[in-house]
Amino acid sequence: MPEPLSARLAVLIDADNASPRIADGLFEEIAKIGEASVRRIYGDFSGPRLKPWADILAKHAIIPQQQFAYTTGKNGSDIALVIDAMDLLHSGRFGGFCLVSSDSDFTRLAGRIREQGVDVFGFGEQKTPESFRQACCRFIYTENLLQEVSAREPDSGKATKPLRPPTAAVPLLRKFCHRSRVRTVGLALECWANGWPASPQISIPAPMDTASSAI
Repeated sequence: MPEPLSARLAVLIDADNASPRIADGLFEEIAKIGEASVRRIYGDFSGPRLKPWADILAKHAIIPQQQFAYTTGKNGSDIALVIDAMDLLHSGRFGGFCLVSSDSDFTRLAGRIREQGVDVFGFGEQKTPESFRQACCRFIYTENLLQEVSAREPDSGKATKPLRPPTAAVPLLRKFCHRSRVRTVGLALECWANGWPASPQISIPAPMDTASSAI
């Protein structure tokens, strides 16, 4: 039985307008929608600026689409993303597109995909222009993805204090017993804490009669 189209998603990431810190939360959120069958990211990975993205591509099985910046001020990555999106759209194999960018330049692309009856899920920062957000069927703020991931991470800054053995209480008990002039109690407790057999001569005396001791 063929897989339903709604489960097949094409994930297209604009590396210039998306932070690599969202990657974990991004694909967890996409998994709630369907299967990310195509995972592509667009940018110039020849320089150090996109190295954080390059370091995690293998972890998330993202295929980089290298676009060299031949001319300053011209973004060939956006054009490459649009061309690929249209090719994938007309293949008829996908029930949804995930456009990861905060750039309003993809507003018309989102609208064109929806005209074809295919869902568009946008992922971007809260600063994303309203035109792009409204062009998507659903728009998810990437700041929320960061918060969800942080909430699941264990707090390594708080170290658990180990429990102290019972013998650690012996000095305090001795001090208390010395003040109360009941040394045998301290010795008996020390035997108990260390697991030593108590001597028959060691016993806990009965409380002193305060009235008689005052005489």
